[in-house]
Amino acid sequence: MPCTQELVEELNTLLRFDLATSQQGIKIHKDADPTVIAAIHRLHAKGLVTQTDGGYLTSLGRDAAEHAQTLLSILTTHPARQPA
Repeated sequence: MPCTQELVEELNTLLRFDLATSQQGIKIHKDADPTVIAAIHRLHAKGLVTQTDGGYLTSLGRDAAEHAQTLLSILTTHPARQPA
């Protein structure tokens, strides 16, 4: 299943969280880009963040953010392989 634009927006939002600490959340202001606001609302509805305007990652949200950051690292740091 290919990623929809909504899933990409949710992934980008998860990537905003600093995983070095669990004491720091994010706040999405009401004048933020509407796509970011919608993404954080969906993440909240899915139980990944604690507040409809961001807040902190839940346990599930932290797992998702860790996987998102790992995937981003893999896709951006490994050189493309040449066809044989």
